[in-house]
Amino acid sequence: MNTKDTWKLGEHEFTSRFILGSGKYSLELIQAAVENAGAQIVTMALRRANEGGLANILDYIPDHVTLLPNTSGARNADEAVRIARLAREVCQSSFVKIEIMRDTKYLLPDNYETAKATEILAKEGFVVMPYMFPDLNAARDMANAGAACIMPLGAPIGSNKGLCTKEFIQILIDEINLPIIVDAGIGRPSQACEAMEMGAAAVMANTAIATAGNIPAMAEAFKKAVEAGRSAYLSGLGRVMEKGGSASSPLTGYLQD
Repeated sequence: MNTKDTWKLGEHEFTSRFILGSGKYSLELIQAAVENAGAQIVTMALRRANEGGLANILDYIPDHVTLLPNTSGARNADEAVRIARLAREVCQSSFVKIEIMRDTKYLLPDNYETAKATEILAKEGFVVMPYMFPDLNAARDMANAGAACIMPLGAPIGSNKGLCTKEFIQILIDEINLPIIVDAGIGRPSQACEAMEMGAAAVMANTAIATAGNIPAMAEAFKKAVEAGRSAYLSGLGRVMEKGGSASSPLTGYLQD
């Protein structure tokens, strides 16, 4: 019996269910974070992949790790498509995380423009991973457009507030036949564990690790939390009683004379 727990994005198979964001680290700490997190996918903005002269983030990410360029800075589908095409040339990766934000205060993703970019890039052979506000209809549009997964936010990006959109994420997990990767807002390993217990395929975190007192230790904590949450989901969580309690041992014959 094969008990290997893998998951797929397009035709690519992974064993780690933790995706590491690299946006807020010093370059010297990225490799340590990757290794301690056990991450097989690392996302990065194109602007961090400097070629020639300056320090290059690509030099700090191990060769076995899949690069996930994102379209950070795009304000509409056209800009996201241009960034994605450039990123493919620079990073030699067919993966792309679509981030489109017109809102500069709350940094909430534009679902409509994201679906448009997803359709264009999927037709060009990209493995498209759209970051989105958890809305079922928008998620269906992205799935129909050729998305490889759906990446709903747990809370505003960089906020570390956790699973503020938990109920809406659960709807996507229940209704969308693609991997659901909880992205943005996860602030603690316990929140990553909870997302995995819900049935998420994977979790992504950046700020929670990058702003921790001990980055390698926090990366390892997230790795363990994701693994624990996945194991709990697969084992089947115990029931929740709305009222009253239930004895943990049989009461038959209890205190009888």
